[in-house]
Amino acid sequence: MRDMNTLAALKLSTPAQIIAIDWDVLGEAEAQRLQSFGFEIGAQVEPLHHAGLFARDPIACKIGRMTVAVRRAVAAAIQVAPL
Repeated sequence: MRDMNTLAALKLSTPAQIIAIDWDVLGEAEAQRLQSFGFEIGAQVEPLHHAGLFARDPIACKIGRMTVAVRRAVAAAIQVAPL
């Protein structure tokens, strides 16, 4: 069962605040990439659209003034609270 409090499970166009990131699930390179794009606790994020018809992977997310694509497995490691 999916955790409904993750970025991966958040409905499209729903702004949310990042409340936790499970850095242990992500590799070091992926963690550094996310941090460089502004993924940190307290940041506001909004899923915009899914790529692909069936897999819905990756997810395009707005963070700050950027749009960043993250894989669904990465988005599942990011806990959010809808605003």
